[in-house]
Amino acid sequence: MSNPAYVVFNVNVTDPEQYDKYRVFSGQAMAEHGAEVLVRGGEMTVLEGSAHARTVILKFPSVEKAQAFYDSETYKTGRELRKNAAVADIFIVEGVA
Repeated sequence: MSNPAYVVFNVNVTDPEQYDKYRVFSGQAMAEHGAEVLVRGGEMTVLEGSAHARTVILKFPSVEKAQAFYDSETYKTGRELRKNAAVADIFIVEGVA
């Protein structure tokens, strides 16, 4: 059995109108790949260092499923729309079972 995996997005939106277009494809890709939304931009308290304005955390059953979401054609379309709409750090982290 695989460990769960999380895709973490730390984002500063620079063009909200364009970012809304990205969110359409992102949401569709999340639905297509069974993402469970754990965090979506809620209140944040920075304890050390710095943080982007928005954090999103998605849960997938495995690293492979998380990577499939990120590599999907639907999400690739969204990524292109996000390029000029936000500055983002995005990564997959393997969880524990």
